[in-house]
Amino acid sequence: MSDVHVIRARTLDGVTHGFLGRRGGVSTGVVAGLNVGTGSADDPAAIAENRRRAAEAVLSDATLVTVYQVHSPDVVTVTAPIAFDARPHADAMVTDRPGLLLGILTADCAPVLFADREAGVIGAAHAGWKGAIGGVTDATIAAMETLGADRARIAAAIGPCIAQASYEVDAGFARRFEADDPANERFFAAGRPDHFQFDLEGYVAHRLAAAGLRRVELLGLDTYADADRFYSYRRATHRREPDYGRQISIIGLE
Repeated sequence: MSDVHVIRARTLDGVTHGFLGRRGGVSTGVVAGLNVGTGSADDPAAIAENRRRAAEAVLSDATLVTVYQVHSPDVVTVTAPIAFDARPHADAMVTDRPGLLLGILTADCAPVLFADREAGVIGAAHAGWKGAIGGVTDATIAAMETLGADRARIAAAIGPCIAQASYEVDAGFARRFEADDPANERFFAAGRPDHFQFDLEGYVAHRLAAAGLRRVELLGLDTYADADRFYSYRRATHRREPDYGRQISIIGLE
């Protein structure tokens, strides 16, 4: 495979970051590429090498920090490296310490990277539908503020995730969002009978804007539709594949 492909967001210019896909890794088979997911059945040595390559592609000689993601709104403030086997259960991280790379794993959920350049505070969040409606992005912004960030200065970018055209949900799913806020109806397009197409990226962007962020970038990259570039849990499920990989999105301070 080719070298690691690092996708960057304009709104995070000047901040060390990258949204990575599956290109440039050593894994083979159905998870071929840069699979960083230890929840897969992939060779642990391949996963470790892929994680090393991912971190190196974003910032050399920095320490990659990840959490044990559980689709929660919980945020961890990172002040030092965290041993892999001691990862806290959470879905977002914030830090003001240089030399640390905050990494979020996804396979259809939305990775969100945050930065207040002036304050020197960054954040990263895993926003699946549960975390998104539960307020994981709101909690990340609040945690950044405790480190001195100002939400009026925070820029955010939403990386590769499943797009509305690829994300079919049932009526019960849509009702859950509409019960939380009737205006959420606008994130659901009509589909086949009793089903809708959910705009996860649009909903996450709405939550960021509603929280007071003025600069939010949507990369508009569909993990489900682009099998050459990205892993997708839903695509793997539809294809009845035995396993699926995870990509990583990374942000750090030099």
